[in-house]
Amino acid sequence: MDAAVTVLVVGAGPTGLLLAAELQRRGVDCLLIDAHESPLDWDRATVVHPRSLEIFDALGIVEPLLAAGVKQRLARIHSDGSVLGDIDLALCGSRYAFNLGVSEEVTEAVLTDYLTGLGGTVTRATRLVSLEERPDGVLATMESEGATTQVLAQWVVGCDGNRSTVRTLAGIARDGHDIAEPWAVFDTTVGGWTQSYEANYAYLDAIPVILTALPDQRWRVYLRPSSDASDLTADAAITLGRYVPGLRFEDVANPTRFHCHTTVARSFRVGRLLLAGDAAHTCSPAQGHGMNTGLQDAFNLSWKLALVCQGVCPDTLLDSYDAERRPVAQLVTASGDAAESLQSVKDPDERRARDAAIRAVFADPTSRHHEAVAEAELDIDYGGSPIVMGDRHTALAPGQRLPDRIAARAADGGACMLNDFANRPGHTAILIGSPSTPQEELAQVHDAIRSRPGLAVLEASFALTARPDGADGHGRVEPAVADRLGVGAITLLVVRPDGHVGLRADANHADALETYGALLGV
Repeated sequence: MDAAVTVLVVGAGPTGLLLAAELQRRGVDCLLIDAHESPLDWDRATVVHPRSLEIFDALGIVEPLLAAGVKQRLARIHSDGSVLGDIDLALCGSRYAFNLGVSEEVTEAVLTDYLTGLGGTVTRATRLVSLEERPDGVLATMESEGATTQVLAQWVVGCDGNRSTVRTLAGIARDGHDIAEPWAVFDTTVGGWTQSYEANYAYLDAIPVILTALPDQRWRVYLRPSSDASDLTADAAITLGRYVPGLRFEDVANPTRFHCHTTVARSFRVGRLLLAGDAAHTCSPAQGHGMNTGLQDAFNLSWKLALVCQGVCPDTLLDSYDAERRPVAQLVTASGDAAESLQSVKDPDERRARDAAIRAVFADPTSRHHEAVAEAELDIDYGGSPIVMGDRHTALAPGQRLPDRIAARAADGGACMLNDFANRPGHTAILIGSPSTPQEELAQVHDAIRSRPGLAVLEASFALTARPDGADGHGRVEPAVADRLGVGAITLLVVRPDGHVGLRADANHADALETYGALLGV
């Protein structure tokens, strides 16, 4: 054995980079390896969804990503020469009411800078060869430039893609199937374009085409080629020519054909081995959820793994990673298969019925809102998790993400959002009193919570009042905000490091907090 490390992360794509950086931020020593000698010069993933932008914001690294990308404010769906409807991300409820068009290698560069700034690094040209579980950890054998080294790791996380070595060595099978129809992609400028450059455009014609906006009025064009040897630009022109007469593809770059798969690993954890990103799940590129789902895997796993590595929580906490993220992967892959099915309709009558159904979705305000929230990846609910608890409420329930764009004021009177109280590496308790709750009662409950040692993972606590007659040293929310959150006399929200509500208590707050700590194992 040449060295020892707490966590070995295999694969330095977006998922591995984010996981390693978040472990580093929490003081967990981590070795991040990647088989490639250098970062990829180009990668076909493009879209960063609003939920991923919220994560980057929480980490303080959203600005360089925004500067590098282009906002995609809507997705417009077409078929048979006409528009079927728009997914309008202004409806999604995030401060980032848009997807961001930026090539994946740029996202990786931002995450690499984040990791480096925290003192981490990527060990490149290093390939995992074998794993041996031992009583004192996992002995990993690696190969680099013909030399073999070994490291003893307490935990190994496979972020090493669809052909994951970690998954193979762990013996974890996958459920799913190959996607029969191949995909292709190329980057281009579209001469003669007259519509917005801040959008995505999908065309459900005989040759399906998806345009995703890139900086400098460039486009990444995804399509289902007409044959194995067809000219990709000619294929795309057949479809787009119906909508943009006289269009020209100029400065075409990176033409690539590829096959995709719908798969979900049967377990995201076996002993000391865990999976995240494409190692755990793969899906159709039609909706752009693959990379984004991996980022959320890393954001979910990092704080749990850090608490286990630091001895704060038992390793049973990691079972909640599988319990929370596998259902999300199953939903994403099912949605991708549904999108594939919509693209593959050939019969004219079936196509007309499909188009009518899509129009009906966008004609209904409720379903139109749902489409925007799903596109933004803001509909994830961990309500069935073994580590969330408390009072269910239709406004905000345990397991749901703390809503964005909710105005608040800090104790010093400064304007902020409710999320600003909770953007920290540990758990945050937020007490909110109703307009009729005496401020001394709110203060007493807050003191009782802070005096309880039971929740060792609690990093900070805040008391906010909705009373109109002054904050009296507390933060403030408007009565309408308290009503929107379903606040009782006093409501306690314990927000996890990933922004989801771990506990909601509308009464017996200190006891509920103690019970929640026991649920985590602290």
